[in-house]
Amino acid sequence: MLQKLTRRDFNKLLLSGVAGSALGLFGKSNTAFASTKRVVVIGGGFGGAAAAKYLRKLDPSIAVTLVEPKAIFYTCPFSNWVLGGLKTMEDIAHTYTVLKNKYQINIVSDVVTSIDVTKGTVKLKSGNVLSYDRLVVSPGIDFKWDSIGGYSESVANSKMPHSWHAGPQTILLHKQLLGMRDGGNVFICPPANPFRCPPGPYERASLIAYYLKEHKPKSKIIIFDAKENFSKQELFKKGWERLYPGMIEWRSSAMGGKVSRVDAGAMTVTTEFGVEKGDVINVIPAQKAGKIAFDAGLTDATGWCPINPVSFESTIHPGIHVIGDASFAGAMPKSGFAASSQGKVAAAAIVRLFQGKVPAAPSLVNTCYSLLAPKYGISVAGVYKLTVEGIVEIKEAGGLTPINADDDQLREEALFAEGWYKNISLDTWG
Repeated sequence: MLQKLTRRDFNKLLLSGVAGSALGLFGKSNTAFASTKRVVVIGGGFGGAAAAKYLRKLDPSIAVTLVEPKAIFYTCPFSNWVLGGLKTMEDIAHTYTVLKNKYQINIVSDVVTSIDVTKGTVKLKSGNVLSYDRLVVSPGIDFKWDSIGGYSESVANSKMPHSWHAGPQTILLHKQLLGMRDGGNVFICPPANPFRCPPGPYERASLIAYYLKEHKPKSKIIIFDAKENFSKQELFKKGWERLYPGMIEWRSSAMGGKVSRVDAGAMTVTTEFGVEKGDVINVIPAQKAGKIAFDAGLTDATGWCPINPVSFESTIHPGIHVIGDASFAGAMPKSGFAASSQGKVAAAAIVRLFQGKVPAAPSLVNTCYSLLAPKYGISVAGVYKLTVEGIVEIKEAGGLTPINADDDQLREEALFAEGWYKNISLDTWG
């Protein structure tokens, strides 16, 4: 976890130049005042792409290389809309053309196999080696495949997709829904916290229900949850009662929702209450930081990457900034908007460190929209600040869709969700 700071340490953190100074709280970084300005960014999602773009916008003299194996990046936000039949895969596809041509970012389509923190180099699957003065790591999530008995990567790729990486997994789950019989049962099995996009499984249930209501109305969705509560719970439940009465059943861990084992051949899940058979089973396993973060020694016992909350610089390896889902960022959820915010904070911090300046203490925000039907949206927004406790949420500064929102407000939220996605996509890849 992100270490708790004493008030004295907090003041040192703000005044010393953080990890960029020889007096930094978490150790010396020998690259802060380097005459060269080479930054390598690993990962081209909301965090990595935003960091690369804003590094170039803030200081065009910095040479930025973005390493991302996928030529087309499919976003997890709005992938549930694809499952509900409201969007296509093309609608959530993004390329790196603008980042390459307009911002002169060196786009490398390859896989990072190792990071040498001593030499300041990144080795690629192709055998090429990239040198950096500062490194940004935004690898997203990986899965704890052994968190549920009988589940594995091969099972996910064949019978029980997780669809928590958008792309082929989204297509597989969508095909299964299209092929399911009317009257079939869809099981969604979310993990315990923390995981990517806390409201995501429940938006997924909503939009799958929208599709089923239109095309297979005898079907049912059962959410087998490893938790006792979930994000925007009362808003989702109210929407389900109104839009899909009797179609969505949520079982908390205490109600037999925690899945201990699956059988892909029999298409069953096992909980402490027994074995149940489904027609389509969406297992979302427990999560951890992306593989390269583990390989580089950037993670701690939690499975996530501890960071300095001012600059998102690793508290384990100075000179490396970890952003997005892989980082442990206190109260901030793991979301696309949070990753984008963190990418910009890291970019600004790196620019200041190259200039020999103290990174500014950040203000961080997160906004998350969820769609329950085409004209029924809900949202939550959070504002965060840096304190002696780390990154904490400022109470009463954010907002939640009112539980008594009328039809006009719900339609507005759905419209705002569309605008949110267009704007953040343009801000990231455009």
